Amino acid sequence: MGSSSVVELLPKDYGYVVLAAVLYSFLNFFMAAQVGKARKKYKVFYPTMYASESDNKDAKVFNCVQRGHQNSLEMMPLFFVFLLLGGLRHPCISAALGLLYAVSRYFYFKGYSTGDPQKRLPIGGYGFLALMGLIVCTISFGVTLLLRA
Repeated sequence: MGSSSVVELLPKDYGYVVLAAVLYSFLNFFMAAQVGKARKKYKVFYPTMYASESDNKDAKVFNCVQRGHQNSLEMMPLFFVFLLLGGLRHPCISAALGLLYAVSRYFYFKGYSTGDPQKRLPIGGYGFLALMGLIVCTISFGVTLLLRA
């Protein structure tokens, strides 16, 4: 089976799903760069993961920047699995949910990076809804596989 045969098996609109995954990857690169800038600004050097408040007056702000990125990394495997699998059955819906998730994670990160963790939630909280939608798309894909003749 050649590579063109595999592509032909995918839904016509699956390219949108792939682009949503790439968008989130670029968002991850952006967040990593922001953590790097915060490390320099607040003098938190590798391999230290989090700053100690007893040693650094800016520890809370740095830790919020770090935590915003870390939480996004923790959620990334689930997001990618549900996006890529759910997209096999519902490519346009999954891609739209993937876009919503990426945009909400951007605002989650920007809000968290202020040093006030509560600011991550007003728009960032929609990421949870997007993830739930992707889970539903993935369940639909699984059920479809089980019910096929």
